[in-house]
Amino acid sequence: MMRRWNPWLVTAVLASLVMLAPVVALAFSALQGSAGLWEHLWANVLPVALRNTVMLLLGVGVLVTVLGTGSAWLVTAYRFPGQRLLSWALLLPLAVPTYIAAYAYLDVLHPLGPVQGLIRELLGYSSPREFRLPDIRHLAGCIVLLGFVLYPYVYLTTRALFMTQAAGLLEAARTLGATPAQLFRQVALPLARPAIAVGVALALLEALNDIGASEFLGVQTLTVAIYTTWVSRGDLPGAAQIALAMLLLVAVLLMLEKHGRRRQRYASTLRPRPMQPQTLRGARAALAFALGALPVLVGFVVPAAYLAWEAMQRVRDAGVSPQLLGALQNTLGIALAATAVVMVVGLAVAWALRLAQVRRGGRLASACSRITSLGYAIPGTVLAIGLLVPMGALDAVFAELRSVIDGGRAQMLLMGSTIALVVAYSLRFLAISVGGIEAGLARVPQSLDQAAANLGESAGGMLRRVHLPLLRPAFAAAALLVFVDTMKELPATLVLRPMNFETLATWLYAEAARGTYEEGAVAALLIVLSGLLPVILLARAGAAHGVRS
Repeated sequence: MMRRWNPWLVTAVLASLVMLAPVVALAFSALQGSAGLWEHLWANVLPVALRNTVMLLLGVGVLVTVLGTGSAWLVTAYRFPGQRLLSWALLLPLAVPTYIAAYAYLDVLHPLGPVQGLIRELLGYSSPREFRLPDIRHLAGCIVLLGFVLYPYVYLTTRALFMTQAAGLLEAARTLGATPAQLFRQVALPLARPAIAVGVALALLEALNDIGASEFLGVQTLTVAIYTTWVSRGDLPGAAQIALAMLLLVAVLLMLEKHGRRRQRYASTLRPRPMQPQTLRGARAALAFALGALPVLVGFVVPAAYLAWEAMQRVRDAGVSPQLLGALQNTLGIALAATAVVMVVGLAVAWALRLAQVRRGGRLASACSRITSLGYAIPGTVLAIGLLVPMGALDAVFAELRSVIDGGRAQMLLMGSTIALVVAYSLRFLAISVGGIEAGLARVPQSLDQAAANLGESAGGMLRRVHLPLLRPAFAAAALLVFVDTMKELPATLVLRPMNFETLATWLYAEAARGTYEEGAVAALLIVLSGLLPVILLARAGAAHGVRS
């Protein structure tokens, strides 16, 4: 009989407490602010930031729904030249962080940039004073940009559902005389609503976490307001109060996602098989390819091509600066450290849940699994602000202990160190590790656990000898996702990084703020190239899934 309390469950409980600490600290910090401060925020900061954030989320939600659902149906329901290429190419915008897309388009669409220069040359104008396109630095431009970068979240979930729908339902609708439009609107779309809701919720959480694109494009969102309130004004209670308002918005988003699919149930006694796609030819096939290629062109090809060109120009003319190489080294080091912590803690949490499931109980382990997955729903800026108070308190305890032990001068151990970044990254991306490892464990029959226990194997031995070899693919995939996400993370890094500590993301942010786009292009290209790795994995997994179906 396995012990009810074991080191795996203790680790899971501790991880849950650490995850809850920033949220509790936010409430504590917010209470430290005076009523006058809250009145000032409500009168001067929150109305604009909240309105912009809500409008941004509404606009991005509509756009990712249209682009993601439409492209998923296009490559699933129709066969045309280039359809297989588009089926994986539509994932490519996932490799481009939102702040990098904004960085690229600000230069591409600048009045002195290549696009407007070519248009003026074709129209016979000689200067921007005679002709210029509208400035993209406003709310509408931010909505369009984020929509074309984030739609793959909806595309992924919706296409997976379209590919596993029972073909008999669609064929029955065709037999009854349904047109392609009716087939999509009345049969496929209602069945896809749960998948669409999940994809839209993920896209909106990413939009809410964004700070670089919103700031570059001049949109004052709640995330930008939190950052400026803390960094520019040094006002921790004010930043905490705005962060609490943002957490409330996150909770509303999650409740809306659950509400949207609360009554959605689908079951079939038939073995699901993919639908038979309708073959398109001629002009209709060309139009289908053009429609499918548009999101890829806007969300990936244009920014990636711009970054590659600018990076080559920079390297050819001036080489790579030592500061950028230092930022790359910092990025790789901090990403490797955070990935190691995340994977070890995630393994402990997932294994504690597995042991509880084998015993057919374990509400505590299940609750820990859910709590440790909250970090991905908390925007990076909010998480970082919430960590300031507990880390400051721990630094005070460490300083007091040092003074008692050896009379040493107080020094900050956590604040202003890379440890703070590792903790923030670990909390932010622990959900990826826990979810990936739990999915891998779910594929291993519980009979193996029971057989190993009957042979006298301990829980640790069972994990090491039985499950870890079987978990290697899931473990490696989760580790890669965590590593790449930590390389791209900008909001938490801006708040918690040590003095004079640059990552590729913060280097790019600083160069964009100074308007020196050539320097930042190399850093941006390195981030995009790293982001291609999980996209390739997703594309391969999707192709394999399509073959099995």
